[in-house]
Amino acid sequence: MALPELQRSALGCAMQFASNFLGHFVLAAQLRNALASAGGARVVSVSSTGHLFSPMVFDDLHYRFRPYDPMTAYGQSKTATVLLAVEVTARWADDGIVSNALNPGAIATGLQKHTGGLRTPEEFQKTVEQGASTSVLLAASPLIEGFGGRYFENNNEADVVTERAENLGRAGGVASYALDGDNATRLWREASSLTAVG
Repeated sequence: MALPELQRSALGCAMQFASNFLGHFVLAAQLRNALASAGGARVVSVSSTGHLFSPMVFDDLHYRFRPYDPMTAYGQSKTATVLLAVEVTARWADDGIVSNALNPGAIATGLQKHTGGLRTPEEFQKTVEQGASTSVLLAASPLIEGFGGRYFENNNEADVVTERAENLGRAGGVASYALDGDNATRLWREASSLTAVG
């Protein structure tokens, strides 16, 4: 999260994009046949309110022209994880595979080491168990059966927001650009080109 300096993967991609999205994309694509044969499979993508820091900047995904910024790089990678859920559902729903994305919430872990630690006010922080609950809901609950291409937080589908709240600890939601089907398809094509899978 928020690597202080631009690092690149072996493919030449911005490292946060590679680790937070491309790895998940490749894994899901390589598991597609197994997921289809399972019947009613679900792919769960862990995103973040950090997606509200950046849409996909398709003309410069890997910071080759624009100045690197740790938070927009993180935000873009987390937007990508939401778009993955949108496109998996669009492409694979006929095979019985759906996908949803989620924000687990603010949990004190080593993830925040480059940001100075968790800064969310204590009253809005979650335990590990509380943070995992939305993932478990999306992976296993019959209430979500057949639903896909959505974004959840606090065990509920999130509201679509048109701007980022000043304090993300108190508000969240999902940006419309993160649920946009055209963005999802474009990102899928880009990921397929980079990885030769999908």
